[in-house]
Amino acid sequence: MIGQTGPRLDTICRIATPEGCEIDLRVAGPVARARAWFLDFLIRLGCWMLLGIVASQIGEFGIGLMLLGAFLLEWFYPLLFEVYRQGQTPGKKSCGLAVVHDDGRPVGWHAAFVRNTLRAVDFLPLLYAAGFVSTLLNRQGKRLGDLAAGTLVVHLARPARAEPVGDDIGSEPPPFALTRDEQLVVVEFSQRAPLLTPERAAEVATIAGPLTAGLSGEAAERRLRRIGNFLLGNRS
Repeated sequence: MIGQTGPRLDTICRIATPEGCEIDLRVAGPVARARAWFLDFLIRLGCWMLLGIVASQIGEFGIGLMLLGAFLLEWFYPLLFEVYRQGQTPGKKSCGLAVVHDDGRPVGWHAAFVRNTLRAVDFLPLLYAAGFVSTLLNRQGKRLGDLAAGTLVVHLARPARAEPVGDDIGSEPPPFALTRDEQLVVVEFSQRAPLLTPERAAEVATIAGPLTAGLSGEAAERRLRRIGNFLLGNRS
């Protein structure tokens, strides 16, 4: 067995709009979200240090200024960026992430306020432990603030990767018999892989376990795609 199969490959959340269209949202996992949070933290840390330098030069008034600045940075930094910058703080933007409503609409004041206010609960008991556990317990990777606000953190769509000219990855048979569901998963991956980022495609390929044994990264992805081609009838 190459792993448990499910109704979808990858972290795609499919939304049906009132107009009868369907859009796919690629939900961000805890690692991508933690990376974006850390970048935002570094930006806020730099601002705190600058405030500290200024506050030290103006005496007792500087203490109040620093406390006010720290409050504004902690609570309004994410709120203002998410509302006025299409759901993206600088950290999220650098990681290709954005906050949206569950139906894909841009996040508004109410939702941004709720999800950021509940960050204090997500932080409990230490270092966002409650929020991390919450992301593991629901299939859309939501922390408590997202559950209350009805929001998702998603990867923004990127242009499909173009295969190098003349790069025919060929095909190869699977090393052992696959069940029908396993064959469907491999075929779906081989068709969707060009639409994923190289990092995400390699990460998903490692789930195949025995099919990519001894390989990692792009090599694992290409072997899985060759097996998918074989299952699709390409014997070249």
